[in-house]
Amino acid sequence: MSNINQSRRRLFSRKKSNAIRPPWSKTDIEFTDICTRCDKCIKACETQIIFRGDGGFPEINFADDECTFCKKCVEVCPEPLFLDTEQAPWELKAVVQETCLAYKGVWCQSCKDACDERAISFKSAIGQAPKPVIDTDLCTGCGACASPCPTDAINFLSLDQ
Repeated sequence: MSNINQSRRRLFSRKKSNAIRPPWSKTDIEFTDICTRCDKCIKACETQIIFRGDGGFPEINFADDECTFCKKCVEVCPEPLFLDTEQAPWELKAVVQETCLAYKGVWCQSCKDACDERAISFKSAIGQAPKPVIDTDLCTGCGACASPCPTDAINFLSLDQ
């Protein structure tokens, strides 16, 4: 197959994105079909975690702050992009990666200190730094634990993936 045909195939493919969309968003394909990329949600976000991502579509980045679930992105959007805000905002849950300082023997609990939901605890072991444990029933996926992490060891995954 020629490079031109491969490029065309990629251009029109509808693969599932790894982008984190604003809370209460419809599925990624529905979202990108309906979103006009007007940036109203980006401007309305009180913690400024929504940015113009791939293709100009809104995405979430927890590097600097968390989602407070204020619903301003939903309220300002002129399109039917969002689900019922009385439901859970998303299926995102925090996941600790191997780059966590605790896995390297360093005592760090910055993620636990930032978690208002108390979804992060640390399991002690003799002769080792305590290791983080995420309670997925308590985790809201707000991202508060991500920015204070000195090694960017916290990612967010959707439970429905």
